[in-house]
Amino acid sequence: MSDIKFEQRKTIEQVEESTELAPKFDQDGLIPVVTTDFNSGEVLMQGYMNEEAFKKTISLGEAVYYSRSRKTLWHKGKTSGLVQKIKEIRIDDDQDCVWLRVDVQGGASCHVGYRSCFYRSVPFGEKRGSSVLKFEENKKVFDPKEVYGDAPNPTKL
Repeated sequence: MSDIKFEQRKTIEQVEESTELAPKFDQDGLIPVVTTDFNSGEVLMQGYMNEEAFKKTISLGEAVYYSRSRKTLWHKGKTSGLVQKIKEIRIDDDQDCVWLRVDVQGGASCHVGYRSCFYRSVPFGEKRGSSVLKFEENKKVFDPKEVYGDAPNPTKL
């Protein structure tokens, strides 16, 4: 991993038009990551990486995130077996957001058991009077209790 080097951000031209990887991490040292299925394009999840997680992702060829709630690195699928194998990594124009295109081993990315973390839709427009979320996925890919046992839910309320 020590051979992966991020360039210092010097100019707008360097960041936007060169071949140098110079990611911009926020004040907490994080960069947002959107993860999609390589074949279908379906959005699977959104997470964050710190510099170490980004470098490990590049080095391993598997998604490694930074868990803001647990304040630690999170190698996706290390516990569940639902590893996200990297097919492509893209960075946006000003290098402050990462897009991972992945193959998901086991067919799910959500710790709740659904394929995608975006398994519910929000009513809008004329339907916005209702605050009831609509489930867009009808069944879970796996049972979280079987995979994680009684481990505490990683989501903080």
